[in-house]
Amino acid sequence: MAFMEKPPAGKVLLDDTVPLTAAIEASQSLQSHTEYIIRVQRGISAENSWQIVRRYSDFDLLNNSLQIAGLSLPLPPKKLIGNMDREFIAERQKGLQNYLNVITTNHILSNCELVKKFLDPNNYSANYTEIALQQVSMFFRSEPKWEVVEPLKDIADLGPDKYLSDKDFQCLIKLLPSCLHPYIYRVTFATANESSALLIRTFNEKGTLKDLIYKAKPKDPFLKKYCNPKKIQGLELQQIKTYGRQILEVLKFLHDKGFPYGHLHASNVMLDGDTCRLLDLENSLLGLPSFYRSYFTQFRKINTLESVDVHCFGHLLYEMTYGRPPDSVPVDSFPPAPSMAVVAVLESTLSCDACKNGMPTVSRLLQMPLFSDVLLTTSEKPQFKIPTKLKEALRIAKECIEKRLIEEQKQIHQHRRLTRAQSHHGSEEERKKRKILARKKSKRSAIENSEEHSAKYSNSNNSAGSGASSPLTSPSSPTPPSTAVEHAPF
Repeated sequence: MAFMEKPPAGKVLLDDTVPLTAAIEASQSLQSHTEYIIRVQRGISAENSWQIVRRYSDFDLLNNSLQIAGLSLPLPPKKLIGNMDREFIAERQKGLQNYLNVITTNHILSNCELVKKFLDPNNYSANYTEIALQQVSMFFRSEPKWEVVEPLKDIADLGPDKYLSDKDFQCLIKLLPSCLHPYIYRVTFATANESSALLIRTFNEKGTLKDLIYKAKPKDPFLKKYCNPKKIQGLELQQIKTYGRQILEVLKFLHDKGFPYGHLHASNVMLDGDTCRLLDLENSLLGLPSFYRSYFTQFRKINTLESVDVHCFGHLLYEMTYGRPPDSVPVDSFPPAPSMAVVAVLESTLSCDACKNGMPTVSRLLQMPLFSDVLLTTSEKPQFKIPTKLKEALRIAKECIEKRLIEEQKQIHQHRRLTRAQSHHGSEEERKKRKILARKKSKRSAIENSEEHSAKYSNSNNSAGSGASSPLTSPSSPTPPSTAVEHAPF
């Protein structure tokens, strides 16, 4: 079941995939404890920043909540005696800053609600799970067929990429149960109104493709399942080929229909035997940004929803192959894989050249050796009829989503150039160069001033000589002008 609530009129919709950074600016000691003043910034703009005040006990509480992830996080230890000493506070502040750096650079931790509430309490104060439960309960009063078993976790607000009108949005949401495809997980029921949307799917005991990769129990919390898996092992080659081909087939189907997706990752792929079925088609209608957005906003050539899906497919293929996500993107070199055909696809989607020069199309990936020889045995005929008017609405919404992406990429590119220029200008080597140039310029200026002074002195002597001839010198044999210059001081 999925639920989204419409925000109040005039509210700016938040893109919470934009990374948060946190820097401790100062500390202040009160009677019994120390408070740390933290500057939190969303994205590259210093204007999009705010201050929060946290005690060590707040960090300790957050850290205890994150223990479910199974990671060894570097929180400085507690100290009961002497914890108000100036030197100790300074050392603890360094440790807490390191702790913030670790959790904000971990892609899974930085995107979890616990960390976001800690760093951005104003935007994450609403209890969306409770709000959704109330809305769903009201709906079920008139639908005796359904009943609430338990609340669904991680309910979110509508996203910044919702460009559909309320009417078109409601029509498209209600259209989703009619979408039939062998590789799409069917929506059992969907409805929407001016303030919310509700979708129901059958629960699958086997879980998602990510659960298979990480050998996780589907009902376990997200952090416990995926942050620190006990065993890292990729899938068999045939599984990689089959699942990859099925996912590419459904992506091509959606693109041909003009239906934007942009939300491919291993948790959005349900497993049904040997068949992969795509989840959460509604995410693009709800305006939610992609899970991998913070990656592809760094590369200006990944600027269409198809190229976004292809890049996200690269992330998914990497996880299927190696049993874990890449450490960073772009990937400089790939570990040994079950087949060089796998590496070829990874290079076309995650390498430096691919990120710099652009992604292949979905059709091109289907033609690559890794997938071209996979036989699909399904007999189910895909069906998804979208009225012409709604297709036009989707086309306009898609263009708006891509326009916002391109603008954000442009801003990040300009910020990166400015940061590099400032870093270069402030480097030790650059400062030495500027000092040497300054000395040369100063010396050259001194020489030019000296020469100018000497020339004036020589001209003055020549003028005096032409006014009255020396009794020892003939007017026809003037004194050489170089005499004065030779004795000019430097």
